[in-house]
Amino acid sequence: MTNVRALAAQTLFQVVDKGQSLSTVLPNAASKLNPKDKALLQQICYGVLRYLPTLEHYCQQLLDQPLKGKRRVYQFLLYVGMYQLQYMRTPEHAAVAETVNALQSMRAPGLKGLVNAILRTFQRQFSELEDSANRIPVCQYNHPSWFMKKLQAAYPDQWQDILAANQDQAPMWLRVNQAHYSVAEYSELLDEAGISHCLEPRFEDAIVLDKPCDVYLLPGFREGACSVQDAAAQLAARLLNPQNNERILDACAAPGGKTCHILELADANVDALDADSERLLRVEENLKRLGLHAHCIHADASTPNDWWDGQPYDRILLDVPCSATGVIRRHPDIKWLRRNTDITDLAQLQQQILENIWPLLKPGGTLLYATCSVLPEENCDQVAAFLQNTDDALHQPLHQDDTPTTPGLQLLPGLSDGFYYAKITKRQ
Repeated sequence: MTNVRALAAQTLFQVVDKGQSLSTVLPNAASKLNPKDKALLQQICYGVLRYLPTLEHYCQQLLDQPLKGKRRVYQFLLYVGMYQLQYMRTPEHAAVAETVNALQSMRAPGLKGLVNAILRTFQRQFSELEDSANRIPVCQYNHPSWFMKKLQAAYPDQWQDILAANQDQAPMWLRVNQAHYSVAEYSELLDEAGISHCLEPRFEDAIVLDKPCDVYLLPGFREGACSVQDAAAQLAARLLNPQNNERILDACAAPGGKTCHILELADANVDALDADSERLLRVEENLKRLGLHAHCIHADASTPNDWWDGQPYDRILLDVPCSATGVIRRHPDIKWLRRNTDITDLAQLQQQILENIWPLLKPGGTLLYATCSVLPEENCDQVAAFLQNTDDALHQPLHQDDTPTTPGLQLLPGLSDGFYYAKITKRQ
């Protein structure tokens, strides 16, 4: 199956109905395609996932009954066709024809008449369909209801801005390896290469590109001059403030961007820990490209007795497993894979990891708690409870409104991804 629309429908079916991660399914599908078609496949899959409730609503209005069972994948093909017609610049006749032709490679030529009729009716009735969708909140914002309710409670003045940011394509941020170049020097190299970009003074190692590009077009990328990392994620190493010769733990380290940044800033002894052996390989690949060294450990941060050598750490970066609700614009499948009940489970796991990792920090040491979530249960609520229940934990404010009862720095999606940081030191 090499038809792009057919691959998109199959990929979306695996994600939405089978619960698989887009970052797992999409590369497998894209491996069958040339670069141009890979980009089209990604654009369609990301787009359908961004606007899934709206596309589902259209199908509900146009189909006598939803396609189920073995025919379910063809409903996703309808979403693919409708997405192209509403949101892409594909000529309408081509969008319809290519979507209908996808049925040939999907071995369902008997459905060509149905798919063609639905897409033609969608074209004719689009204005009425769009008006009806805009009256339904879940279609208006294209996020699950439970998540919208949580945002409204946590951010009564900003929740709509967060939802809007989640629907945008994420920018491509670079982290300049300042062991090689200053940001200003690397900016000049980008100018010479004709790559348009902007500097953002709030993030001292960061450059944002005007539009994404192939990493191998970036000056010195193979030699470690820069890495691709969102500006919010770049704050982790800076807030941790590593020093030469310190013993540092990067818990839950994969894919290794923060590990590498720590080593770019200090000649430290770093243990990079992750429970996923395949993702830990990404850490090793990133270290190798940048010419850096860390001790990679395949183990679970929640059970340090299984791997810790008993030597305390000067600093710990604890980037705990989370809902990833701050990076939805990069991973739109999160909206449909995550469930409301997951948040309680994740909060319990985060608490367990935080409590079990804390004894590994030496007196006077620093722990930086981090998530890519925007939900208070995983962030300020979690850290406030830990501070209250841990006698030797001292709160370190990151800004003027950072208090022990409302601790940490919460970044919301927009300029950067949504990230949370809280800094805690251990009493001497």
